[in-house]
Amino acid sequence: MNDQTIIDDLIEALRCLPGIGPKSAQRMVMHLLERDRKGAVNLAVKLQGAMDLIKHCAKCRNFTEEVLCQICKSTSRDTSQLCIVENPGDVFAIEQTGHYRGLYFVLMGALSPIDGIGPEEIGLDALISRCDAEVKEVILAVSSSVEGEATAHYISEMLRDLDVSLSRIAQGIPLGGELESVDGGTLSHAINGRKTI
Repeated sequence: MNDQTIIDDLIEALRCLPGIGPKSAQRMVMHLLERDRKGAVNLAVKLQGAMDLIKHCAKCRNFTEEVLCQICKSTSRDTSQLCIVENPGDVFAIEQTGHYRGLYFVLMGALSPIDGIGPEEIGLDALISRCDAEVKEVILAVSSSVEGEATAHYISEMLRDLDVSLSRIAQGIPLGGELESVDGGTLSHAINGRKTI
């Protein structure tokens, strides 16, 4: 009976991951117990190490093991550009493109008064001090959700009096997407955000 409680606890613990329901968590636990105990131990050690060592960069709030992340420490980055993103995964996605060489500021969320997430919770006070004399362009790379739109609007109002150029990443039709399968909101963003060619 005690073993079953441990298995149930492990299944429940895995459900904290996004997209993992009870059946998926159960399959993972059974796989690890039946076929890959060594992998499970390695996973546990790596997770514990990450939880103990990973913290937020003092400048951009991205994840790092040191006081400053590798991007903030780099001397080859364009310090005049600051890209504001909602989470560290967004930094990872933008970095994978290889097309942006500026710096970042990670909000760690978006404004959501219903959920009790206000300007302080997403570090907007730190953002103001981050927009120092070197920053000439601020790029808003937040989602087009209701919370993302509210966050973009709040930040644009907040930075209005600073001597920075403010832009927002384009939103719209995915590469290779068919117009007939795109939702109306995305299509309207694409039309309103069009640029001259």
